[in-house]
Formats: sequence, structure tokens, C-alpha cells
Amino acid sequence: MAFSSGNKGPMADINVTPLIDVMLVLLIIFIVTAPIMTYPISVDLPQRVLNPPPQTTEPPPPIELRIDASNQVFWNNSPVAVNILQQRMEDEVQRDPTNQPELRIDANPDSEYEVMAQVLAAAKNAQMKRIGFVQQ
Repeated sequence: MAFSSGNKGPMADINVTPLIDVMLVLLIIFIVTAPIMTYPISVDLPQRVLNPPPQTTEPPPPIELRIDASNQVFWNNSPVAVNILQQRMEDEVQRDPTNQPELRIDANPDSEYEVMAQVLAAAKNAQMKRIGFVQQ
């Protein structure tokens, strides 16, 4: 409560200038940070099928892809270079594009994310449709 000079008595108004300054700063922060959080990530989700077609052939055995703590990639327990993965995946897809094997990825928690990103990019570029993650 502030005191005024004069005969009017004490001034009972609240000084709202600092409150408005804080609100404007917060408004500017929200305006600047809001576009950062709106970048979409495209994800191809499976669609529901009411009458699935009958499975006529036995699915091929799954591909076990393991990434260990030293970022070494193993294709069915045999080491393979990351730059060869896409070609091997394309070969598997070309055998029967309608009946692809499932790619089961087991990544060690200590492996680098970059290697996982390269594996997923290779699978996407090879048109692999069935990708699963396992943890052993």
C-alpha cells in the first residue's frame, strides 16, 4: 500500500506493471518454443483389415538381427557390416515380396543410437514390412 501526498488519503491500487511484464515475457517464450514441438514424425501404422486374406504359405523363418554393446551387427548370429545390410534385406524381400520374413531387432542398451538408426533406415529403404523389436 503506497501513500500519496495530498489530501486524498492513502492509495489502495495494486501496481500491476511487474505482473504484466512477467506475462509478456512468458507469452514470448511460449510463442518461440511452440513451433519447435510441432514437427511431425511419419509412422506407417498397420491398418485394420476386416476380412484378412487366408495365409496360403508358411512364413519364412525370421531374421534375427542383433546389435551388441560394441555396435557390431549380427545377421542370424554371423557378423555383418552395416553398409551391407540394405542389400541383404533387399535380397530377402525380392525372394517373395508378399511373404516377407520378419526382421527381429535385438539392440543392446549400451549400443549407440546411430547404429540403430542406420539399421532402421536400411530396412525402410529395402521395403521391409514386418519389423519387430526383441529384448533378451
